[in-house]
Amino acid sequence: MRHGRAGRKLNRNSSARTALARAQATALLREGRIQTTLTKAKELRPYVEKLITTAKGGDLHARRLVAQDIHDKEVVSKVMEEIAPRYAERSGGYTRILKTGVRRGDATTMALIELV
Repeated sequence: MRHGRAGRKLNRNSSARTALARAQATALLREGRIQTTLTKAKELRPYVEKLITTAKGGDLHARRLVAQDIHDKEVVSKVMEEIAPRYAERSGGYTRILKTGVRRGDATTMALIELV
């Protein structure tokens, strides 16, 4: 039984899953919208939303917590100075997932994940 085992494995070991989440979060926060598979988008959503909620603190500690996961200084600055203040009045739900169809090669469901 899998009681208390949240999250998807995505056919990766734990370090590869962490690297994938960090890379996709960086790309999403830099671009504002990325296309990926539906399962990866569903895994990315809580990861990014927790980062934005942390960044809403606005102090040095919040910046360092965000910088632990986002290793691009420009993206960290963008999150702290542009993205987090934009959602100051919003208490969650910073991202939207839109299904875009199936991938031609393996027929997996594709999705756009974007910042609201």
